Amino acid sequence: MSEPETTLDPVLISVMANRLDGIVREMTNTLLRSARSAVISSARDFSCCLVTGNDELLAPAEGLPVHIFGCHIQTANMREYHKGDIQRGDAYLDNDPYGGNTHPADHTFMVPVFFEGEHLFTAVSKCHMADIGNSIPSSYFVRARDVYEEGALVFPGVRIQRDFKNNEDIMRMCRARIRVPDQWYGDYLAGLGSARIAERRLEAFCEKYGKDTVKAFMREWFDYSERRMVDNIKRLPKASLVNKGRSDPLEGLLPDGLELTVKIDIDPDEGNIHVDLRDNPPSVDAGLNTSLGSATSAVVGAIFNALDKDLPRNEGAFRRLHFQYAEDSVVAAPTFPHSCSVSTTNVSERLVNITQSAFAQLGDGMGLSEGGAGLGAGMAVISGQDLRREPEPYVNRLMLSTNGGPASAEADGWVNYAIPVIAGLMYRDSVEVDELKHPIRVESLTLVTDSAGAGRRRGAPAQQIEYGPTHAPMMAVISCDGQHAQPRGVLGGLPGTSGETWLIEDEAQPERMPNVVQLTINPGQRVRGRDSAGGGYGDPLDRETERVIVDVLEGWETLEKANDIYGVIFTGEIDDESLEVDEAATEARRQELREARAN
Repeated sequence: MSEPETTLDPVLISVMANRLDGIVREMTNTLLRSARSAVISSARDFSCCLVTGNDELLAPAEGLPVHIFGCHIQTANMREYHKGDIQRGDAYLDNDPYGGNTHPADHTFMVPVFFEGEHLFTAVSKCHMADIGNSIPSSYFVRARDVYEEGALVFPGVRIQRDFKNNEDIMRMCRARIRVPDQWYGDYLAGLGSARIAERRLEAFCEKYGKDTVKAFMREWFDYSERRMVDNIKRLPKASLVNKGRSDPLEGLLPDGLELTVKIDIDPDEGNIHVDLRDNPPSVDAGLNTSLGSATSAVVGAIFNALDKDLPRNEGAFRRLHFQYAEDSVVAAPTFPHSCSVSTTNVSERLVNITQSAFAQLGDGMGLSEGGAGLGAGMAVISGQDLRREPEPYVNRLMLSTNGGPASAEADGWVNYAIPVIAGLMYRDSVEVDELKHPIRVESLTLVTDSAGAGRRRGAPAQQIEYGPTHAPMMAVISCDGQHAQPRGVLGGLPGTSGETWLIEDEAQPERMPNVVQLTINPGQRVRGRDSAGGGYGDPLDRETERVIVDVLEGWETLEKANDIYGVIFTGEIDDESLEVDEAATEARRQELREARAN
C-alpha cells in the first residue's frame, strides 16, 4: 500500500466522517420510532448504513454486525439488475440470500442518492420482519428442506418506487401473502422512510461541501481506514490459527450437528488477514445454510471484536481481509434451492464464536471466549389469535431474555449480549409493551446464579424466562442452537452453561423440549426457557478476590462456587452484611487447587 497524497485537512475528514455517522443514527432513530412491529420498534432488529455509489461500505454507525458487513454486495446487485435505469426517486427491496442478503426475513430497502446527476451513495435500511409469508408463522424455519418449503416471498433487488411513488403491485402482493399485512406495511414505511431521510441529508451534505470534496473525502477516509487496519495487523504476531466448533444436533436430520472450521492466517509483514472457510460441510437440506452475506459478516465482525476497538468499520479496513470460500458449503456458499432461513443465527453464531476465540491462541490479552448462543424461548417467534381484538392475528419475534456475553482479557461478559452476531446492539423488549401488544403473560424473568463461565474474567450469566398465553393457544417457534455444546472458555476459562426449553403444565412434571421446536402453548401452560451463559477468560484462580466477593453478594455466584472454582474463602455472613474474604485461607485454598490440577 503506497502512502496516498492527502488533499483534505484531517480535521475536515473527521468532521465529515462523523456527520455521516450522524445521518445513519438519524436513520436509526427514525426507524426505531416509526416502525409498527415490536421486533423492530422495541427489540431494534434492524440496521442502517451508507454505501458509496461504487458499492463500498462507508458508514455503518451502530448497525448489527451480521446485517451490515455484506450490504455492499446487495447494492452491487441492485446496480447490475437495473443497469442504466437507476434514477433519483427510485427505491429497491432486496431480501434474496442468494443475491447478497442475509436471509429472507431481512427486508433491505435501498435508496440511490444522486447529486448533480451522479449516483454518489446508496442509503440502506435492513429490517427483520415479523412475518414474510413463510409456510409456518415464523420468519425462522430451521427444518425447511428448500426455499419452496420455506415459502418466503423473495425480492431480488426489486424496484418498489419510481419517482417516489410505490409500485402498488408489489404492495398488494405482500399484503395478500403476509399474515399481518398492516404491521408489515407500517414497517415497510418506516424502513423506506429512514432511507429517504438519509437521501435528504446526503443531498444537503453534498450541497454544503461540493461534489469534488465529498468524493475526495470518501477516497481519503478509506485510505486512512486501511492504514489504521494495516497498523493494527502489523502489531499482531505472524500466525496460522485453526479453530473448530459444532452446531447442535437437529433431530431427524443432523444427529451429530455440523462441524465448522475457520482457518486464519495473520501476515503482519504485508498487513493482511486471510480467512479460509472451505473446510466446512456441503449445503444441507435444512434452513441452516448461511448466505455469503451472513457468513462473511459473522467472521468479519468476530475479527473486529479481536482488534482495536476504534478501528473504522468500512471498505478501507476491509481491503486487508481476504476470504476463500468453497464451491458448495453450508458456510457462505449454499447451492440453490437450499434454504438460508436461519442464516443470520445458528451457524453464524458458531462462526463468530470460533473466530473470536481463535485469536486467544495468540496469547493472554488477545481474543475473547465464546458467547452464549441460540434463539431460546425468550427469542421465540410467537403467533396466534388475539381475542382482545375480536379476534385479530398476531406474529412477533420476542426479545425478552438473552444469552450471556463472552469474557475478554479486560472485562466480564455483557449481561444483555443476546447472541454473538448482534454483539449486544439490539434492545431487550419491554415486558409491559409485549403484554400490551400481544396476548402473552410473562411470569418471571431472572438471571441464573452459577451459570456463568468462570475465569479471571467471567462470562455473563444465563437468563431464564417463563411465559404463556392469556386466553387462546399460542404457537411458539423456537430455533435454538445453544442447548448441547456449551460456550467454551479460553486460556483456562471455563464454559458457560447451555440452554434448555421446558413446557410446563404440572410443575412436578415439566416436559423437556428439543432445541428446535414448534410448539403450541395452551392457556394454563407455560414455556420455560433458559438461555446459555458466556465462557470465561483466563484462570479462575487469578480472579481478584474483591471481584469474587461482589459476584457472591450480587447473586452472580454462590459461596460454593467461590470456594470450589475460584478458591476464595469467606468469613461472616451475607445476611448480616459481615461477609469478608479470608485472604490467608484463600491463598492456601488456591494453592491446594493448583496442586490438585497438577496431579
